[in-house]
Parts: sequence; structure tokens; C-alpha cells
Amino acid sequence: MKKSTLAIILGGGQGSRLSPLTESRSKPAVPIAGKYRLVDIPISNCINSDIKRMFVLTQFNSASLNQHIKNTYHFSHFSTAFVDILAAEQTPDNPTWFQGTADAVRQCMNHFLNHEFDYALILSGDQLYHMNFNEMIDAHQKSGATISIATLPVNAKEAPEFGILKTDSENLITSFIEKPNASLLPEWTSEVSDESKAEGKHYLASMGIYIFNRELLIELMS
Repeated sequence: MKKSTLAIILGGGQGSRLSPLTESRSKPAVPIAGKYRLVDIPISNCINSDIKRMFVLTQFNSASLNQHIKNTYHFSHFSTAFVDILAAEQTPDNPTWFQGTADAVRQCMNHFLNHEFDYALILSGDQLYHMNFNEMIDAHQKSGATISIATLPVNAKEAPEFGILKTDSENLITSFIEKPNASLLPEWTSEVSDESKAEGKHYLASMGIYIFNRELLIELMS
């Protein structure tokens, strides 16, 4: 049975490493290839994976990003598809702005729960990649997992720049370390494909792409 998925795209923080491009805009709003913005990449991946219900969570320098999304994504009135902006706001229950990515999701849970969905697909709004999310969702469903994380094999030089996962022979995540020191890397190899081994890529870097079962997301964000 096909399960329904709701996409949650994180608008990102200050983006200081891309200055001066981010002086007046958030990182997902940085232009790319002329008329596009970085945020169009995860949105396009979702649409091409037939995931057409999306929330974009915004806060820092968000005017340009909000305007781009509002002017770009329009669907038929007879469709259930949408790309909606959820800007950070202060409420009686949440008197502070978003205090990080997990808190952004937590503060917006009431909006998500107005919709029926089996899985929440949580994405970064400022990454460049091409991906069919259906393959990941199918693998998640078949595994019986409650959380799945997309990973990318990297080499020892690249590994200290990422969060690194360690998995067992059944792809179950056994441990995680954020940007490990090079001296720790020998302990963090995982089983990878023969192609990755030949390229010296023995480490699994988190791509910041997550699938949560609805019930678990509610439990964790409560």
C-alpha cells in the first residue's frame, strides 16, 4: 500500500560562509543558474518524486526566500498540492524564535498535524543534489524502521567536515559523531559498496535527509 509523505524543508540559518551572497538573503534563496534559487532543488526533487505537499520553514533574512516561493509555486485549485511558507513566530506556547532545526520542526508541529501523512520527509533547503525520494521511502518502509537517514560515502579527507554514521551489516545505525577528528576515523568505517571502497570512501556522511514515521515524530517533538 502506498504511504503518504509530507515534506518539511528547513530554510536554514545565517549562511555566513556564503557571504556576501547571504548579506540580504538566506542561504536557500541564493540564486543559481540564472532564475533559480537553491531551495528549488529540494522542491524539484519532491515534485519529481510525486511528493507535492511541502512546508518551507523560514526565519533568518527570509523576505527574498518567502517572495520567491510565493511567486513560483502554484497548483490547481482542484489539487491537494502546496508549497507553504511557515515563518518563525512568537506564540503563547512558543515565546521564542526557532532555536535550531529541531526546534523549528517542534514549533510547527500543529501545522503539520492538520494534514494526513504516514511519513515526514525532512530536508535542508540549501543543498545541491538530484534524488528520487521514492527509493528511500520504499527502503524505509521495507526495513520497518521508524527513522531513516540518507548518507553519502566520503573519504578520510572529507569525513571531518560531516556528521558520520556507523552502521552494522543490516544498515542499522549503531552510532553517530559530528565532524570527527581525523585521529578517530579508523573507528568509524562502515560497510560500503565495492565502488566506494575502490574510491577510498569508507565513511558514511549524513546528507541531512531524514524520514520519520508520523507517530515517532509526534513523540519526539512532544
